[in-house]
Amino acid sequence: MSQTAHIRSHRKPRRSASKIAMRAGVAGGVLSTLAVAGASGTATAAEPVTQTLELPTLTADLTAEAAISAEATASAAATYELQAERDAAAERAADLAERNLKKAKAEAEAKQEAEEKAAREAAERASRDSARETLTTASASSSASTAVSGSAAAVVAFAKAQVGDAYVSGATGPNAWDCSGLVQAAYKQAGVSLPRVSQDQSVAGTQVSLSNLLPGDILYWGGAGSAYHVAIYVGGGQFVGAQNSGTGVVQASLDYDPPSGAVRVL
Repeated sequence: MSQTAHIRSHRKPRRSASKIAMRAGVAGGVLSTLAVAGASGTATAAEPVTQTLELPTLTADLTAEAAISAEATASAAATYELQAERDAAAERAADLAERNLKKAKAEAEAKQEAEEKAAREAAERASRDSARETLTTASASSSASTAVSGSAAAVVAFAKAQVGDAYVSGATGPNAWDCSGLVQAAYKQAGVSLPRVSQDQSVAGTQVSLSNLLPGDILYWGGAGSAYHVAIYVGGGQFVGAQNSGTGVVQASLDYDPPSGAVRVL
């Protein structure tokens, strides 16, 4: 026995049997758990579970076919684009041709219309010149003739007396007249009953040439039987007529408004 054995603080404490047994059990459990875990880990490591995806292998043939397909696609796209450009160009050309055709037709029609208009105007000028020449000849002949007498004188005198009166459509005097109303009233002074309207008055007697007029003859404008205006020739290349609402009854030269024809009643 050591010298310090009798000192209480230097003695090793005794462990109880229960504590030792408990610690031994815990240690054993831990070792068992570790052993099972190790065995499980070893089994898992020995047999790993994997999933493999097999990818197609690009052989030389597949690579060539892919290249050919891509080239064909590019060629087709180029062909379609070229065809689209050709179609667009053809459409533009057709549209331009149509516009040019319409323009040419319009110009041709305008030219034809202008030529026809020029021809009509030339014919009208020639007709007026001929009428003026005829009336000038008639005026000279009338001026050289003897003074108006008899029934024609009464017609002429009445017509001249109405110069300055108003023109009113359908009027028959005494201060307003239309063209046929004045002619009818003038001939009534000579005891001659004429039809009321200008169409009938233009065929009421014998047709005479404008180069052979005598005072008292009825002048008409338009066709015989379809005249739209009448007046009275008073000699000296002059006529008296109810012209329109703007001028009323006037005495004017035959050149002022050349008539179409004449009829002699007296």
